[in-house]
Amino acid sequence: KYIGAGTWAFIEDKFSPFAKETLVKVIRFIVDECIPAEKLYHAQVSADPAKRWKVVPEVVEQLKKKAKSQGLWNLFLSAKHYPDVGSPLSNLEYAVIAEMTGRCSHFASESLNCAAPDTGNMEVFAKYGNAHQKSTWLTPLLNGEIRSAFAMTERFIASSDATNIRTSIRQEADEIVINGHKWWISGAGDPRCAVHLVMGKSDPDSSNAHAQQSLVIVP
Repeated sequence: KYIGAGTWAFIEDKFSPFAKETLVKVIRFIVDECIPAEKLYHAQVSADPAKRWKVVPEVVEQLKKKAKSQGLWNLFLSAKHYPDVGSPLSNLEYAVIAEMTGRCSHFASESLNCAAPDTGNMEVFAKYGNAHQKSTWLTPLLNGEIRSAFAMTERFIASSDATNIRTSIRQEADEIVINGHKWWISGAGDPRCAVHLVMGKSDPDSSNAHAQQSLVIVP
């Protein structure tokens, strides 16, 4: 009903047994839990417009508990690249699952702890973070206890091309100094946001335009 016959034939041929089982569970979760909760979600987030970015919809927290109990949690993070914390799904398998969560775009992916910008930020912490950074930021993100932000976009510049970014990052003694203007910071409006990853230029004189940038953790 929710996947075309041709696509399902491809899934039958290419997907692992775990991926097939997980996809079916995700579809059931979206259809039985998320979509019926949409009206309640909108009622909770619009109850007091002045508190839009101060209130965490309770219905989403309840769905997160249900998803975690069913093993539908952190599916985006590949065990191939992050064996300590990842899911055994391939990128292709997860892509179809992500398409299903898009059927309830406001909160389905968050309910599975698979929502941006947390997904990308968790990948950064998992791959590059030291032990302290992982325990401080990655673990609570993986548990769905906090949320995070990604500060890339800047005014008056096409910031999707990171080589254009003008925010400067420099080290002075034991401090990192950031100077710039960020806006449209994905995730910053959430009251649970506990950490920003800020992109800027730390080596503007590098001959490699794609090696001039760094990310800085800003609590």
